[in-house]
Amino acid sequence: MSKNKVALLLVLILIIAGGLRLYHLKQLPPGLYPDEAMDGTNAQEALATGQFKVFYPENNGREGLFMNIQAGFISLIKQNEPWVLRFPSAIFGILTVLGLYFLGRELFSKKVGLLAAFLLATSFWHIMFSRIGFRAIMAPFFLTWALYLFLRSLRRHETEWPAYLCAALGGLFYGLGFYSYIAYRVTPLLFLLLIPFFIKHKNFWKLAGVFMGITFLVALPIGLYFFHNPADFLGRTTQVSVFSSPSPLGSLALNTVKTAGMLDFQGDWNWRQNFAGRPELFWPVGIYFWIGIGAAVYALWKKIAHGEEHGFSLPAVLLLAWLVFAALPVVFSNEGIPHALRSILMLPAIMLLAAWGGVRLYEWLLAFARHSPNTERLQKILKGAVAIIFILLIAEAYTTYFILWGKNPNTPGAFNTNYVEIAREINELPTSTPKYVVVDAGGVLVRGIPMPSQTVMFMTDTFTSEGQAARNVHYVLPENRQEIPSGGTTFYLK
Repeated sequence: MSKNKVALLLVLILIIAGGLRLYHLKQLPPGLYPDEAMDGTNAQEALATGQFKVFYPENNGREGLFMNIQAGFISLIKQNEPWVLRFPSAIFGILTVLGLYFLGRELFSKKVGLLAAFLLATSFWHIMFSRIGFRAIMAPFFLTWALYLFLRSLRRHETEWPAYLCAALGGLFYGLGFYSYIAYRVTPLLFLLLIPFFIKHKNFWKLAGVFMGITFLVALPIGLYFFHNPADFLGRTTQVSVFSSPSPLGSLALNTVKTAGMLDFQGDWNWRQNFAGRPELFWPVGIYFWIGIGAAVYALWKKIAHGEEHGFSLPAVLLLAWLVFAALPVVFSNEGIPHALRSILMLPAIMLLAAWGGVRLYEWLLAFARHSPNTERLQKILKGAVAIIFILLIAEAYTTYFILWGKNPNTPGAFNTNYVEIAREINELPTSTPKYVVVDAGGVLVRGIPMPSQTVMFMTDTFTSEGQAARNVHYVLPENRQEIPSGGTTFYLK
């Protein structure tokens, strides 16, 4: 495959990825879920005070990089609208597609890299979280690029400096990943598996030293924060741990089955994270994935039983281990299983295995066609089938997200559209009018007010006491509603 053709296909894939992640971003998802809004109010406060944090402790605690990036977008766009908080997610999603091409090319071939990028670009699972303002979308981005750059550094032979530059950039990306999502903390196990494969590389320890050194320096601030605030390190993990259930081993086994089954049988039931109950993989991708699993197991068997390398031992070990390690935070939790959000770190490995399986299937069918009396006809049929499947994947992604899920009556409620409507009503009133918001909804308390208030606070820029005073907005608990003076306009969050 020529460089020009590869470049053209890659650009086309990125256009598809961008279209599916940016199209109608102002309209879909509707509303603004309070967890998204909490990130936005932290970003607004950081802009107002100049205090950008590595960790924001509200709402069970969150690594701070995503909020700080959102603050930049809010400052640049100067709108307190839901889509502004979600725009960074779309960018991370698109760049993850690009990174997966490079990682697939590094581990396998350009064909596998292109197919993996295309499968991720058209993945409803990935599209969903590329359009929601959750920090978890950064985790697969940073891990994909870190792995690619470190592997690239070990395989460069031109000169030493490009290799060390790749290792340094890989360390930068990997270190930033520790500011993304709690599930990312399992990933050091993945890099340890590279040691047996590259231990004989003459510059392995030097390159690994550069990679780890940069990683350490980049991750040091959040490491120091957790050292001084150890309770925040575990945060919500202890609340949803499987070990808090009456039967931890039984729950662990059931969670494992549900997590594996969500790919092809029954997915996340949360409308905010999936088309409720739909398998996370579209059926052709699910078939490719299991062929890829078979290819990986076969490569390991050839290596272990016969000592035959065939060049696939590293990708087989890496991708199978990636699946296992990324699943650990999911199966050891005991809330909302199967859980598409908590499983998001599995996505790049799943798409790489599916691409490996897809390419292998195509090669087998092509070899069969070449040995058939009707070679030319079968090859045309095969190429036509491939084109149809590619079109089907694009059409399915668009239809499922923008029509089936986007127009489903359950979707607005999953994103608290009614809270957004209240915020818009408040913004339309003059500042001189006292506005009272009675927060009659349950949730974690944030500075004395339940979490659901965050949607209104973000859109009206009234998270801080200064913002509330400037816009004449007051937040009231239900038991204090009798204190609301006459002449004010009252809104109820339920």
